Amino acid sequence: MTKKRADIVGYDASRSWFVLIAAVTSAGPVDGKRREEWKELFVGSAAGLVFVTAFTSRDTTRSFLPHSSWETEVWIAAGPDHLIQFNGERFSGPFPDVMLCRLMPQ
Repeated sequence: MTKKRADIVGYDASRSWFVLIAAVTSAGPVDGKRREEWKELFVGSAAGLVFVTAFTSRDTTRSFLPHSSWETEVWIAAGPDHLIQFNGERFSGPFPDVMLCRLMPQ
């Protein structure tokens, strides 16, 4: 397992969320493998995890979308006020599989 780290890690204290951002130019998008690796890095954390891939433009985004994982967000610098969400019942925020109750070792 490569355990590639996030390019940017932010923390929203009011919601207790870590926001993990991958710049697509450094190591590609948040795909299924990276999403799982990042979940493992934060096992036992009380904070929820939000996964974001950052792109420079829509053109760059198009070539990587097929590799982006479900239950992640996409941010494009050319349209910084918007996010694209890959599936889910809410806009942004951690999904149930990355909340504390699911991450604690049994």
